[in-house]
Amino acid sequence: MRAHLVQLDIVWEDREANFDRVGGLLDGVDVGPGDLVLLPEMFDSGFSLNTEVTADDGSTVTWLGRLADDLGAVVMGGRTVGGCANGGCEKATNHATAFAPPADGGDPRLLCDYAKIHPFTYGREGEKFIGGRHVETFSWEAGSDRLEVCPTICYDLRFPELYRLGLAKGAEAFTCIANFPSARQEHWRTLAIARAVENQAFMLAVNRCGNDPYLAYAGGTIAIDGKGEVIGELGHEEAVLTVELDVAALHAWRDEFPAWQDGRLMPQQH
Repeated sequence: MRAHLVQLDIVWEDREANFDRVGGLLDGVDVGPGDLVLLPEMFDSGFSLNTEVTADDGSTVTWLGRLADDLGAVVMGGRTVGGCANGGCEKATNHATAFAPPADGGDPRLLCDYAKIHPFTYGREGEKFIGGRHVETFSWEAGSDRLEVCPTICYDLRFPELYRLGLAKGAEAFTCIANFPSARQEHWRTLAIARAVENQAFMLAVNRCGNDPYLAYAGGTIAIDGKGEVIGELGHEEAVLTVELDVAALHAWRDEFPAWQDGRLMPQQH
């Protein structure tokens, strides 16, 4: 199975410019049927609290579905969902939305629309965003291979209990889409590796690069296997990281050293 992690220098609060930028980065990338394409948190706007402007009016969700259709791949990207879509709540939610290509000529299939559980209080996210309530997983299938994937977003990375709940739901891979500032870049890398090791699962962590009006971002997009070995890693520049995931090797490691089954405080799946 192959994944393509798009490390993007996001244009501030400019949805169409970011659509174009993603398209340009993916030009020339060999995206095959059933591959997974990951875009950063709030890839369409940057980490903006100006939710009245950045909330998805339907353009981003439509574009993600269209990209999945065009590429024949599973596509996940981050977006802001406004309060009116959250049962009238005044605050927005921060989403990771994933689509699969159409089946039998139909519409793109919504696989997951995860709402970030942990708003970043230190960064004032909680002033404009409310946390989600549900850990989610979805099935990523490519040919005869299959992985159960649990999506997470940026600050979620600091909360290992969320990942344990994903593991209890069958997760074999985790994604983390992020706008993780350069001031805490070593935390980003260390925590991503830790989440892979402790859950014996793939971790696909895509960060933005560049600058917004308030912060700098060092990129450092990274893919890690279930033993904690780095499969691929980017530096500071815009780029696409393409990695091969050896599903059989992951299952063999989990069978050989089944520590992932021994959690005593992890809720059991029913």
